[in-house]
Amino acid sequence: MKALVTGASRGIGEAIAQALAREGYDLYLTCDRTFDLLQRVADDIRTAYAVNVIPIEADMSDEADVESLFEQIGELDLLVNNAGISYIGLLQDMSMHEWQRVMNVNLNSAFLTCRAALKLMIPQQQGRIINISSIWGETGASMEVAYSASKGGLNAFTRALAKEVAPCNIQVNAIACGVIDTEMNRHLSTEEMASIVEEIPADRLGLPSEVAALAVSLADAPAYLTGQVVTIDGGFT
Repeated sequence: MKALVTGASRGIGEAIAQALAREGYDLYLTCDRTFDLLQRVADDIRTAYAVNVIPIEADMSDEADVESLFEQIGELDLLVNNAGISYIGLLQDMSMHEWQRVMNVNLNSAFLTCRAALKLMIPQQQGRIINISSIWGETGASMEVAYSASKGGLNAFTRALAKEVAPCNIQVNAIACGVIDTEMNRHLSTEEMASIVEEIPADRLGLPSEVAALAVSLADAPAYLTGQVVTIDGGFT
C-alpha cells in the first residue's frame, strides 16, 4: 500500500505519517519550508517501521511542484491532504496576497493533488482521499475569516468530489479538527488557551495522534462511507 501525506514535517501530518507506517504503508511525504524536519521524520519512520519513505520538498499550491511530485509516484492507494496555513487578524487588515495565499495552500492544493491522484486511482478502480479540515469550516471563527472560508470550501469540495468518483470505487472524506495541540495554535496566550479549553467538554486540547488514529480508521473504513466530514473536537461543536 502506498500513501501520500502532504504537510508531513510536524504536527498532524507527522502523526498521520507515523500511524500509516505502523499499518504498513510505504509513504511519500511533502513539506514546503521545513525540509530538514521532514527528512528527520522520514528517517525515524524508516527505522521504526521498515517501510519505504520518500520525503519531497514541494509547495502543494504550486501546479508545477505538484506535477513534478506526481512524476515520482507510479501508484497510489491513499492521499491525505494535510498541508495548511492560518491567518490571524481582522479581515479589513488582510491584503489580497495574504487572502490568496491561504486559499492557495488550504483549498487550491487539494484541487491540484486530487486531480493528479485521480489519474492514478481511476484506472485501478480504487483509492481513498482524506482531506484535513477544521470545525471552523462549519461554524466560522472570528479573526480567521480566510481560514474558515478555505476550510468551508474544502468541506464542500470533499462532498462533491465523493459523489463524482464514487462510481470508480474511490472514497473521499474529510476530518474536521477541533482545537488540536499543534504549532498552529501556539500563537494563543496561556489565558486565551485556558478560555478555549473551558469551552471544550473534554476539558483539553486534542492530540495529533488522535487525528491520526481517525485518519487510519477512514483509510480502512467500509467503501460505502464516503462524502463525509467527520468531526473530532472533544464535543466542542
